[in-house]
Amino acid sequence: MTRDDNPQPFALAIHGGAGTIDASLLTPELEDAYHAGLRAALLAGRAVLAAGGTALDAVTAAVMALEDEPLFNAGRGAVFTADGAQEMDAAIMDGRTRAAGAVAGLFGPRNPILAARAVMERTDHVLLIGDGALDLCRRAGLAMEEAPYFFTQARWDALQAELAFRASGAPDDGNEQRRHGTVGAVARDVHGDVAAATSTGGMTAKAVGRVGDSPLIGAGTYADNDTCAISATGHGEHFIRHVVAHEIAARMRWGGQSLFEAADAVVVGQLGPIGGSGGLVAVDREGRVSLPFNCSGMYRGIAKADGPLLTAIHREDYRVSR
Repeated sequence: MTRDDNPQPFALAIHGGAGTIDASLLTPELEDAYHAGLRAALLAGRAVLAAGGTALDAVTAAVMALEDEPLFNAGRGAVFTADGAQEMDAAIMDGRTRAAGAVAGLFGPRNPILAARAVMERTDHVLLIGDGALDLCRRAGLAMEEAPYFFTQARWDALQAELAFRASGAPDDGNEQRRHGTVGAVARDVHGDVAAATSTGGMTAKAVGRVGDSPLIGAGTYADNDTCAISATGHGEHFIRHVVAHEIAARMRWGGQSLFEAADAVVVGQLGPIGGSGGLVAVDREGRVSLPFNCSGMYRGIAKADGPLLTAIHREDYRVSR
């Protein structure tokens, strides 16, 4: 399911990254754990929306839940750079005002999405990096953590495997898990406003200082009440070059395309043929959602005002829960 033509009082869609674990390696226990992580994020965001809260607060709550879950590549589960460090990016955008905030290459805040929101709400800027971003986080009173909190053995092992693979001189095997890894959320609230939030640790063994599409407004994150809210995941360089999130909004605004038509045209028709592997979650101003992807799978979920929680990993029927 990637298409929904039914307007909703409120709607929430989340992703835990495109390029999922190979289905043959996914044990029932691990599969349940991923679904539980997605469900926790949906519950956090839906609780805000059901109480009449804002889309901005809902996407913040949902992404924080995903950052706190070590299974996902953001916050506590962030991957490592080629030199064994962790550098995190995040962005948030309010579709009502187009206010936005982002951070890049950051290490320290427990929840990078709160750092991005601090940029939006406490400064006149959109994107901060380095010591300036960390200073803002401290002045904002954000919870900070040391390296042991963010370390996970699975991510460290993935780094060692990737470095060994590169050293072997073997040709690229197209492993999507090494290229992808992001979390994000989009929402439409009862007031008719939309918002988007995205957070990531980047790509395993990425170059030090590399920044992908997630914190770049219009590429991996975008929200505008007139069209839609989008959070993307995938091979960031392609998403940056094609300004994916804004391209979808522009197709809706100027081309008269529906959310589904625009998102599918960009993710499947535009990115797919050039190797731009990935996907996104999107919601329009009427609460319709679209979750297209052009790779093996995308950790994803949907929550609406009138239905159950829906979660999925590969190209499969959604798992239904309350």
